[in-house]
Amino acid sequence: MAVKNGFLYRLLLVVVPWLYSGLSWLLFATCRVRVHGRENLDWCEAHSKPFVGVFWHYSVFSAVALIRGRGQGWGAMVSASDDAEFVARILSRQGVETVRGSRNRGGISALKGLMGLMRKGNNAAIVGDGSQGPPRVMQAGSILLAGKNAAPILPLVVAADRYWVFHSWDCTMLPKPFARLDLWYGEPMIVPEKLGAEAVERCRVEMEHRLNALYARAWGEFGKKAHDGA
Repeated sequence: MAVKNGFLYRLLLVVVPWLYSGLSWLLFATCRVRVHGRENLDWCEAHSKPFVGVFWHYSVFSAVALIRGRGQGWGAMVSASDDAEFVARILSRQGVETVRGSRNRGGISALKGLMGLMRKGNNAAIVGDGSQGPPRVMQAGSILLAGKNAAPILPLVVAADRYWVFHSWDCTMLPKPFARLDLWYGEPMIVPEKLGAEAVERCRVEMEHRLNALYARAWGEFGKKAHDGA
């Protein structure tokens, strides 16, 4: 903790987001991107209100890079942990507004913050399996957020032909230079307002099924059942 309060930590908070943003722009500029299911995104954007985009944590780097320039602005929830300050600053440099919180720390406050951003016109980007997992198991945050805002949920998945995998709980993926990236938009789900606990659970299970079916389809295009390490 002493390091986190010291000069080196404060210096890294400035340098790392700036450095990552530049390298990320260069990396993804080399990638060839194919978009599938564009009609699902168009359907969401045709509505007068913002929508909730949900994806699995393994694809967080790619998903943010690919969606940030599409449509209206985006807001995202970032973990309340000290280390996640780097993530929050990186997203800020990429034009994504952030609120801090997670399932175990400040989650309700963060959801309220995202509601406020959506009322301002931002779409909300939500990691479906949260910041700690388990991987590809849907949490209820996006369901609650969509219900409160009468907003559709748009599932999205990213797959690649060439990539690195981090040794993390979700096997986070980062595409290699000149990779082919496939961005898949699934069928949007309309979440009823004033959901009870049983309805929230039904919607959670349904969205988990849709995301995992889209995941299998996306990686199946590259002859895989899952991304390496998953």
